[in-house]
Amino acid sequence: MPNASHAYQDIREAVRDLCAQFPSEYFRKVDEERGYPEAFVRALTEAGWLAALIPQEYGGSGLGLTEASVIMEEINRSGGNSGACHGQMYNMGTLLRHGSEAQKREYLPRIAA
Repeated sequence: MPNASHAYQDIREAVRDLCAQFPSEYFRKVDEERGYPEAFVRALTEAGWLAALIPQEYGGSGLGLTEASVIMEEINRSGGNSGACHGQMYNMGTLLRHGSEAQKREYLPRIAA
């Protein structure tokens, strides 16, 4: 059985490196302005991390729930605002489970991008 602590190390390091571009001062300023961390969410989206649970056929990464959890864990560990990321990463599950094929082809690629 592979060592679980090393199984997702590449994901951890890549997400950690991206999050390091957004120091705590960035999040304090967003909070003080009662804003939304648009640049942070955009960077995670462009890197493909927030499309982790979207199947590749719809433009996502096609990763599993464990990998998605590792991504969110690293965002939290970095001091980032993972609350802003949950909607994009997890809420599209309703569309995956209950949406028509036409809806999936219409919306999932846009969520992934």
